[in-house]
Amino acid sequence: VQLQASGGGLVQAGGSLRLSCAASERISSSYTVGWFRQAPGKEREFVAASGRNGARTYYADSVKGRFTISRDNAKNTVYLQMNSLKPEDTAVYSCAIGPVIHSMIAVATGYHNWGQGTLVTVSS
Repeated sequence: VQLQASGGGLVQAGGSLRLSCAASERISSSYTVGWFRQAPGKEREFVAASGRNGARTYYADSVKGRFTISRDNAKNTVYLQMNSLKPEDTAVYSCAIGPVIHSMIAVATGYHNWGQGTLVTVSS
């Protein structure tokens, strides 16, 4: 499965963006879909995930209440709605899939397919 992330751009603080992660084929319902980000000079960090069967969503504390992850199975696409953006949200955002269990949801090595990143820049 190939993943294509899009939707990044330049936005002012307080603004919103919606990222899309389009898969080349159906994403197995047994797979978790995750979003990670990497800011310049920093380690990659977990942002959000939609668990197996889309039954549960997970968020990093830094984005909880501002970001929402959702899956559109008919379109083989996962979205990341980002509201109330802050300058510290500036990063390259990447999506990934894998048979990730609950306890490993925030661990990048558990995801085996990655899309290329999309850059989000939030100006102050």
